[in-house]
Amino acid sequence: MLSRIKDLAANLAPRLIEIRRHLHSHPELSGQEYQTAAYVAGVLSSCGLQVKEGIGKVGVVGELRGQGDDPRMLAIRTDMDALPIQEQTGLEFASRQPGVMHACGHDVHTTVGLGTAMVLSQLGESLPGNVRFLFQSAEEIAQGANWMVKDGAMDGVSGILSVHVFPSIPSGVVGIRYGALTAAADDMEITIMGESGHGARPHEAVDAIWIASQVITTLQQAISRTQNPLRPVVLTIGQISGGRAPNVIADQVNLLGTVRSLHPETSQALPGWIEQIVAGVCQPYGARYEVNYRRGVPSVQNDITLTQLLESSAEEAWGREGIQIIQEPSLGAEDFSVYLQYAPGSMFRLGTGFKDRRNPSLHHPHFMVDESAIVTGVVTLAYAAYKYWHQSQPLLVASHAKQTE
Repeated sequence: MLSRIKDLAANLAPRLIEIRRHLHSHPELSGQEYQTAAYVAGVLSSCGLQVKEGIGKVGVVGELRGQGDDPRMLAIRTDMDALPIQEQTGLEFASRQPGVMHACGHDVHTTVGLGTAMVLSQLGESLPGNVRFLFQSAEEIAQGANWMVKDGAMDGVSGILSVHVFPSIPSGVVGIRYGALTAAADDMEITIMGESGHGARPHEAVDAIWIASQVITTLQQAISRTQNPLRPVVLTIGQISGGRAPNVIADQVNLLGTVRSLHPETSQALPGWIEQIVAGVCQPYGARYEVNYRRGVPSVQNDITLTQLLESSAEEAWGREGIQIIQEPSLGAEDFSVYLQYAPGSMFRLGTGFKDRRNPSLHHPHFMVDESAIVTGVVTLAYAAYKYWHQSQPLLVASHAKQTE
């Protein structure tokens, strides 16, 4: 079956590159992927899938019916949105939308998802169960997965797989990570409320700016002495606003920031910990405070069994040299984690880096991909889907499979 899947993918390669370049030329921002969704729906329908549009606001769901009676349903999720970045690649198929660019590879993700649907739709009776393809809107603003789930995209799903491009991994190589792949990402707003006064008489006022500076410093220092160093936390204050004049002591300061963590228990404890620190700084100086902590997306925690499935599929397809075991998680966020609250799943990194040139990072105006990686992604996902139903024995747990952070 692997040979057949590789042959099908190779034959589709010119069409897949055509699809990817069309998507790259016509990027759409989060929640606005109407043309992309219509294009995706058309391709899926041409493959004989049952297609539903408008799922998760702008998302598309395509369902491939298997020929057997296995009740398990495997979902394959890809995302479709672009970023508000002016493309500077100079490619002949560069973005035609000013200020919008597929700088995170979601055009490749969508193409890999479509290619996987094309391949699996030709396997017919070889699939005893159903495959549901989720083409999601608004990943970049961490909203689309919640929208999809709310509209029933995960109903009946027993396992889910996904892919994300990675320019630091060479094309032709699949990155496998056991345990935590990405971080939980939350937002917070801290308001410090003091008392205004004349800059010449600070003792008659409560200086919100000075106290806010102490809050920032104390939070950063407390991480290193109160948080488990083996369970990292990154706290960033990215915006500060307060004060009205250089000689007037400010009575209010607003701090906006983000908090990243990998371990679920750590993530749950962070709001109380932050408020405790803020209170400890403010109260001795007579300041009041408010902490508004907003949960974002949780950490992507790759399921061991499904990660083994991806690893074994990639190894059979590309050999051991085609696999890179990722040793460290990313502190970036991914709303694929939302789906993992409803079914076990795993995301792999698809190497898209050129071997003979510099590879700009994700979210860079010069970001480019080696398009030969598309077939690598399609074969890996399609073969993993096939093996999902045809694995006769549970995969053995490799020694590196036990790492979780």
